Amino acid sequence: MEIVTAVAYPEVHDAFLRDHPVGRAHEANSNMYGEENLDRADRIPGGWWRVRLSRADVLGVVLPWHLSEGGALELVPRSGLTVGQAADRIRSGGAAWATANPVCAAKLRLLRWAPFTPLFLGTEPVDHPDYADLEVRAGLIHIDGLHRMLSWELAGRLPSRAGLDGYLVGDPGVLAGVGP
Repeated sequence: MEIVTAVAYPEVHDAFLRDHPVGRAHEANSNMYGEENLDRADRIPGGWWRVRLSRADVLGVVLPWHLSEGGALELVPRSGLTVGQAADRIRSGGAAWATANPVCAAKLRLLRWAPFTPLFLGTEPVDHPDYADLEVRAGLIHIDGLHRMLSWELAGRLPSRAGLDGYLVGDPGVLAGVGP
């Protein structure tokens, strides 16, 4: 991960709303939850940073509990999974996973070839029940972008070098001792 510059929260919030309007008209719009998560994340000490991420960075992002948009098969357990682990679950589940989780699968298909937009991450979990049981408590933690990260990985589009824009909240120094 490459740190580009420190930024103020209003810039982060504006960037989120530019790409993820809360009032977007589609049946599975969850942008209002992303905006709430962003507001929660702003309480994490350390400020906001504009960053560039590589595929390895994205595959290591820890995802919170995700019930696959109300589907029959949980994608991410309450203990959390990395993007890489969740992508492996989707690959191994194949058509059966997609059939059991039609809304989540449709989002993944829709976003496969969508333009890259910034991801929103923290160095620790936000204060929300979906994050309460995460086993990993420090590192690159999802705030918003679960379906985008997964769909871009499944389509083989994630850049090998740090080229994917993102915003990180928290002390980036804690990341030095985290990871493989």
